[in-house]
Amino acid sequence: MTNKSQSKTAARSKRHNRLRHKVSGTATRPRLAVFKSNQSVYAQLIDDEAGKTIAASDSRKEKGVRLESAKVVGTAIAKKAADLKITEVVFDRGGFRYMGVVAALADGAREGGLKF
Repeated sequence: MTNKSQSKTAARSKRHNRLRHKVSGTATRPRLAVFKSNQSVYAQLIDDEAGKTIAASDSRKEKGVRLESAKVVGTAIAKKAADLKITEVVFDRGGFRYMGVVAALADGAREGGLKF
């Protein structure tokens, strides 16, 4: 018998796999992948054709509310993308609901200049 956290993780993994069949990143339009743990939020720009991470940002060093730190991570990843002359991305919510921390990160990335 599985416990509740294992079944929640398995369900998120299924959602993410289903989403990944539709979403893929290229060098010109990378995938903005989001992962959230209980403490932190992570974002990566990924070129799926080459199998490489182009840029990454996380909230491990941020202090304060998770929503605010997620927005900071979004603007940080947008700044790194701008330095690499990337303006458009494909958003990959990682099987998480588009609300709360995930939405705050997306809003921060949009404010930083990224287009989804």
